[in-house]
Amino acid sequence: MKRDVVRSQNFVRDAAEFIMHQARAALAERDQFRIALSGGNTPRPVYSEFARIGRELPWDRIHFTFGDERCVPPDDPQSNFRMARESLFVLAAVPEKSVSRMRGEIDPPIAAQEYQDGLDLMAAQRGEMIYRHDLILLGVGDDGHTASLFPGTAALEENVQKVVANFVPKFDTWRITFTFPLINQARHVCFLANANKNPSLLEKILQGEAEFPAARVAPANGDLTWILVES
Repeated sequence: MKRDVVRSQNFVRDAAEFIMHQARAALAERDQFRIALSGGNTPRPVYSEFARIGRELPWDRIHFTFGDERCVPPDDPQSNFRMARESLFVLAAVPEKSVSRMRGEIDPPIAAQEYQDGLDLMAAQRGEMIYRHDLILLGVGDDGHTASLFPGTAALEENVQKVVANFVPKFDTWRITFTFPLINQARHVCFLANANKNPSLLEKILQGEAEFPAARVAPANGDLTWILVES
């Protein structure tokens, strides 16, 4: 695994251009770009900038998935899908067929299995053993969680299922999330994070302290990039 840490004072531009580069490379090599989006506030302006600079991209050959989702309807303010729709899909006029939404409004285990089944089907249609993302975008929480892989939760120990429903006691709620077996099969994983927010936590994660779920992201046959906001 190759790892790069980019400390940026032009975070939105640099992150959007990084995604653009990954998109062009994947389209040139495989005629398709598979990207998983993260939620939260940090990537929102990045998505809008990507929509702006990527106006000429063939959006029908780009497929969007989500690394996790809250168990809420798609129009709920907390929905990761809603954030991506407002900041990217609408602005770029992304076709509906290019987006695979996690159905946070239905029973969480059913939603997780449905999502995994969809990924498995798309992989099988191309003769692949696993749906391998070209790029998975992730964030980091103040407890070191990433996607909805929170410290002390069952999903951290999952080594078979690629998408699971994960109960998060901290919030007394369920989430739907990618697991490490899927994340670590990506061609490239990129963390988008604010280095000013909790520098000591980020340093521990970058040093590989496994108590923090984000530190366990290590693509088996891919690359890992951190793009950090620095003021």
